Amino acid sequence: MTVAPARPAVAGGSRVRLHPLQSRRAGDEVIVGRLATGDFAAVPAVGLAVIECLGRGLTVAETRKAVLAETGEDVDVGDFVDGLAALGFVSDVDGVALPGPAPRRPTFPWITQRRAAWSLSPLVPVAMGAVIAAAAVAAAAQPRLIPGYRSLLWSRHGSLVLLVTVGAGWSMVLLHELAHLLAARATGVPARIELGTRLQFLVAQTDMSGIELAPRRHRLTAYLAGMAVNLTTAAAGLLAAAAAGPGSPALRPLEILVLVAVLPLPFQFMVFMRTDVYFVLQDLTGCPDLFGDGRAYARFLVRRALPGRRSRAADPSRGMSAARRRAVRAYGAVLVLGTVLCLGSLASVTAPADLTVLVRAARRTLPGHSVADRLDGLAVLLVLGGAQAVWARTKWRGAKARRRPGAVRDS
Repeated sequence: MTVAPARPAVAGGSRVRLHPLQSRRAGDEVIVGRLATGDFAAVPAVGLAVIECLGRGLTVAETRKAVLAETGEDVDVGDFVDGLAALGFVSDVDGVALPGPAPRRPTFPWITQRRAAWSLSPLVPVAMGAVIAAAAVAAAAQPRLIPGYRSLLWSRHGSLVLLVTVGAGWSMVLLHELAHLLAARATGVPARIELGTRLQFLVAQTDMSGIELAPRRHRLTAYLAGMAVNLTTAAAGLLAAAAAGPGSPALRPLEILVLVAVLPLPFQFMVFMRTDVYFVLQDLTGCPDLFGDGRAYARFLVRRALPGRRSRAADPSRGMSAARRRAVRAYGAVLVLGTVLCLGSLASVTAPADLTVLVRAARRTLPGHSVADRLDGLAVLLVLGGAQAVWARTKWRGAKARRRPGAVRDS
């Protein structure tokens, strides 16, 4: 079999061979995709009939006749095959192989589906809920157990505080993402942990493309697994602090553990950045691409607000069902408001504060300061400056991947 440099033409007599595809019905649509590459798309229900006929070895023309007889719909199978090929779902046409994305290498491939199966057991959320409930009772009985921001300011050396907080925070992030990966791997999804950006934030993210095919309980478990681990870790820290008692040398590390586990949770409710709660919301509303549809509607709102463009703006939600239209319009408004507030906070608070800290740290590395002050300033520069450099590189690589022809964009 030869590999063609360009996509061969699809004629009525062409035989099309597809890569192994998985599917799940979602309302009036069908979610179809390749687990090996993480590429998925929502197609009309009749599209599944086309895929099944092609899979039986029928030609394009034979498929069109068979689908017409089965569903009463006359489908342009050639155009449909072109769409499948663009998604990387077509293996070859008339024996000529089509280029496509290579299978992705999963993170921690030794975590097999069998080894991760325990994470979907109903006993897991029961055990987590028991720990969280016990911690809530302990905190209500002893409010002193609840740490405040001063628990993080355990040293007069800002560099030590920063290094410990960043180290503990990113360790918690890895544990959070591992929880997502375990739940996804238990469903057979070859999930990957990678760095990404959400507006001005550098984040770790787990690409769980393919989880859409799992049963709803398993999907929601995978989406909520990270937050559940954060809450359980914080609860365990509170219970350990209660057992240690006042004055224990273990108290401060436990307080730091509780804070680094709890503080990231509000971020997950910023649904305009496709956080964990966003995917729950997308699943419950039945919108396969709530972010994409919401962004299109947000652009429509912005264009409509511009002078002279009101009459030319077309509402992209007009052809949707009533329930989906309401969800998309509400999310589009949240998307605009959240993005504006987030970028406004960056411009007015975060960026000036970071710049001030970096300038002060740089000054402390100059002659005239003690060795301890110089090391302290250098550590701050390395941590904060390094984080900004990683954010910029991750942002640039993401933009480059989106511009590259044929690139696959993670959802």
